[in-house]
Amino acid sequence: MEALLEGLGESVWRDLLRQETATPYFAALAERVAQDRRNGAVYPPSGLTWTALTETPFSATRVVILGQDPYPGPRQAHGLAFSVARGVPTPRSLQVIFDELQTDVDGFMPPGHGHLQSWAQQGVLLLNTRLTVQHGRPNSHASIGWERLTGAIIAAISEGKARGDVVFVLWGGSAQGAGRSYIDRAKHHVLEAAHPAYAVGARVPFRGCRHFSRANAILRSRGLPPVDWLLPI
Repeated sequence: MEALLEGLGESVWRDLLRQETATPYFAALAERVAQDRRNGAVYPPSGLTWTALTETPFSATRVVILGQDPYPGPRQAHGLAFSVARGVPTPRSLQVIFDELQTDVDGFMPPGHGHLQSWAQQGVLLLNTRLTVQHGRPNSHASIGWERLTGAIIAAISEGKARGDVVFVLWGGSAQGAGRSYIDRAKHHVLEAAHPAYAVGARVPFRGCRHFSRANAILRSRGLPPVDWLLPI
């Protein structure tokens, strides 16, 4: 179990999750992830599982972008939802996100990389509903306990933050299901659209959702600084 917690550190997040990480379900989750690591590749690498939390402290969180799985290919996942490390080709879903940013945010240009760390460091929590995945097997770590753990993270934000001080951005059915279960919608703003990997034909399409400018408008209305969505070239 301690191997899975590697990288989380003695943070406020760990304190908030202390009750969850002491449960039998978390012990079973940790053993399953450890077993799959022994038998093959699991992403992100051990030690990067909690990057979303270590890059974005609880106190700084003002936007939550909720994803689904880490990317299941080599070198792609590094613990931030939708992000890839510099030097890794930009996945399709992130290309679609960049296309939307170009139409929604003045001055945005694709930066030539897919590293979203600058967003995380401004208080944008880039959280997947499942924090690990087996190589080449999307959804392979669905329903092994991650959804309960990340649900506790979402609930802690919803409960612990002042009314209206967080914008939850939910792309796709998995994220929206978690939102229905754990977010107090009478208290916080919620933006929903299709997952960017399925940008065509959805009831609420991703293209044209303008979630980036809408999130900033909400933050400004609360007297909070907007997010600089431009990424360093």
